[in-house]
Amino acid sequence: MRILVVEDDYISRRLLCRYLEPYGKCEEAVNGHEAVDAIRRAIDAGEQFDLICLDIMMPGMDGQQALVLLRQMEAENGMPLGKGAKVIMTSAMEDNQYIMQALNASADGYVVKPIEKRRFIETLKETGLLMEVPIKPVEA
Repeated sequence: MRILVVEDDYISRRLLCRYLEPYGKCEEAVNGHEAVDAIRRAIDAGEQFDLICLDIMMPGMDGQQALVLLRQMEAENGMPLGKGAKVIMTSAMEDNQYIMQALNASADGYVVKPIEKRRFIETLKETGLLMEVPIKPVEA
């Protein structure tokens, strides 16, 4: 699975990547502008992301703006809604207004910080990206 983690906070970005390591390779972006550039490059190369974890509150271009541009790029490249990347919005804001705005912009899920691994993995399962938790080999 191709994954993009977009988060301006280094610790949160690393934590999400650690949670996602068993499922695929993570690329990172620190703001919405970097995310849009990475998404554009991936689409142009025919290697779009399967999952994008997108922080809502970032300097410059926030996650809501980046999500709108992502969905526009997908549509322009023949990916109808539901056939592009799964997007999980992350935020310290548990406000219904933020949640509804993200879902209305076609986010696939919303996770409130601090992100608990169990809840995050459950959200990924709800998107259909994960069917079960991978079994880690037993170390001798």
